[in-house]
Amino acid sequence: MNKIIAFLPCRQGSQRVKNKNIKPFANVEKGLIYIKISQLLQVKAISQIVVSTNDVEVKRIAQAFNNSKILIDDRPEELASSSTSTDDLIKYVPSIIKNGTVLWTHVTSPFVDETVYTHAIETYFKNQDINDSLMSVTKLQKFLWNNNEPINYNRNDEKWPRTQTIEPVYEVNSGFFIADINIYKNMHDRVGKKPLLYELDEIIAFDIDWEIDFEIAEVLWSKHGKI
Repeated sequence: MNKIIAFLPCRQGSQRVKNKNIKPFANVEKGLIYIKISQLLQVKAISQIVVSTNDVEVKRIAQAFNNSKILIDDRPEELASSSTSTDDLIKYVPSIIKNGTVLWTHVTSPFVDETVYTHAIETYFKNQDINDSLMSVTKLQKFLWNNNEPINYNRNDEKWPRTQTIEPVYEVNSGFFIADINIYKNMHDRVGKKPLLYELDEIIAFDIDWEIDFEIAEVLWSKHGKI
């Protein structure tokens, strides 16, 4: 198995949820960053965890693990603002990860744990002959429209079909992306031309983006969370 390097971006200054990465979460005093690093450290296939941040407190929490697998990347300020393009951050990754397979993930997906990561990595390697990368998605089999018409069913056939018969579409939930570093170098992307869509259920895929998401996730953590 090729070596797996986890890339964990954690910039300072979240606008929607203040101090989102580090503020106490449910019963975890050190917050989402502590949860995510703890989960990644339990994945045997991961040889290194790159915490890319400009946040002093994130660095302090990461360093407190005192684990040789953790590498702290002092992310340049020009790549740590609210206006930073994800494309620019993707182009930056090869400057700190030279070879191997990158597992890009986020602290805002606390229910993606070591079991999920382990299975996703195994799935990625098993399907390399067909798929050049993998990304987590959520299956949507609902009535989805653009401004004018449905995008996943035909009202000329049936105005309100049973949802079970609607053709599913897939939301990229940003739980994780797995791809060889050469895809980052050559395609400036975190997935290749033929990514495998790895389905997560709605709880595991739950992403914390707004303050209400943080509050809901705390309730869910009390029932489903573990580190």
